[in-house]
Amino acid sequence: MSTAATQTRPTPSDDREVALRVEGLSVDISTPGGVVRAVDDVSFVARRGQTVALLGESGCGKSLTATAVVGLLDPVASIGSGSVHVGDTDLVTASRSRRRQMAGPEIAIVFQDALTALNPVNTVGSQLAEPFRLHRGMSRKQAKVEAVDLMRRVGIPEPEERYHAYPHQFSGGMRQRLLIAIAVALSPDVLLADEPTTALDVTVQAQIMQLLADLRTEHDMGVVLITHDLALVSERCDRVVVMYAGRVVEEGPVEEVFGSPRHPYTRGLLESVPSEDHRGADLPSIGGSPPELHAIPAACVYQDRCPLVQDVCREERPAVREVEPGRLAACHFAEEVAR
Repeated sequence: MSTAATQTRPTPSDDREVALRVEGLSVDISTPGGVVRAVDDVSFVARRGQTVALLGESGCGKSLTATAVVGLLDPVASIGSGSVHVGDTDLVTASRSRRRQMAGPEIAIVFQDALTALNPVNTVGSQLAEPFRLHRGMSRKQAKVEAVDLMRRVGIPEPEERYHAYPHQFSGGMRQRLLIAIAVALSPDVLLADEPTTALDVTVQAQIMQLLADLRTEHDMGVVLITHDLALVSERCDRVVVMYAGRVVEEGPVEEVFGSPRHPYTRGLLESVPSEDHRGADLPSIGGSPPELHAIPAACVYQDRCPLVQDVCREERPAVREVEPGRLAACHFAEEVAR
C-alpha cells in the first residue's frame, strides 16, 4: 500500500459552501490472491454551484471512488480508511438508516448505464414518484404531479402520457434524462455523475451536460463528474482531480491544470489529444499501461511510464503538495514538468 502517511492536505480557497468533503479515502478489494488497495488516500472537495471532475484512464479508481462515496461498494470491496462528509455527517461511519435517509435529499448518483439502472418492470412514472412518497410522505396523486413536472423540467416530451411508459420505450438519451430526474428529484446537496454520456451521440451528450449544468445552477448543487473525456472536462468543469492507479496525482482549476500541468501523467494525457498540430503525424501516446492492482509500486505509482523518472521516484512516494496557490500535485519534479 502507501509508504506515505495520510495527511491533511491544503484546501484550495473558495467562498462557496462545501457540499462534499472526501479525506484520505482508501478502498480495499478482496481477491483470491489477497487484499489489494484499489483506491489509496484520495481527497477532494466539491463546492455548491461547481463541477469537479475525477479524470483518468479506465481502471484508475474513479468509479470505485464514487461508489465508495455513496456507499454502494460490491461485497468484495470495503473502505479501509478515510471520511466522506456531506454537511456534518460522515457517510463512512454513519448508520445504514442514516445513509438511507440521506440518499436523495442530500447525496445522489447518476450511473452510466441507464437501461440497467432503471427497473425494467416498473413504469418510469412510478420510479420518479417513489422519492417523493418515501422522503416527503406524499400521496400517489401528489407524487405523480411532482414526477410529471420533473419529467417536463428535464425535457421529456408529453410527460403526462409517458408517465405510464416503461424504460425500454425510451431512447438512450431520454433514459439518461430520467435517471438524472430521479437523482435530482429531492434537490440533493451533491450529485455524482459516473460517465453520464457514455454510448450517447455527440448531440445528445451536449444536451445531457447542459441539463446537468442547468440543474446544478437551479439547485445550487455540487457536482462530481467521473470521466475520461478531456474535452468534456475542459468545457464543463471548474476543477479537475487527476487520478492514476487509485491515487490523486494532480488537482486544480481546469484552466490552470490543462494550461500548465504539474504532473507527467496529466501532461501525457493532454498531449495525446488530437489537434491541428498532429495533422499528418503520429499521435503522441503514453507508453505502457497502468499497473495491476497487486503490482502498484510502493513509491511513485507512475514511475514505470514516466519520462522524468529518477532514483528518488523509485524510492520515495511523492506527497500530494501545494505547488502553487490552489494547485496540488504528487510529483518530485512538479516544477520541472511545468517548465
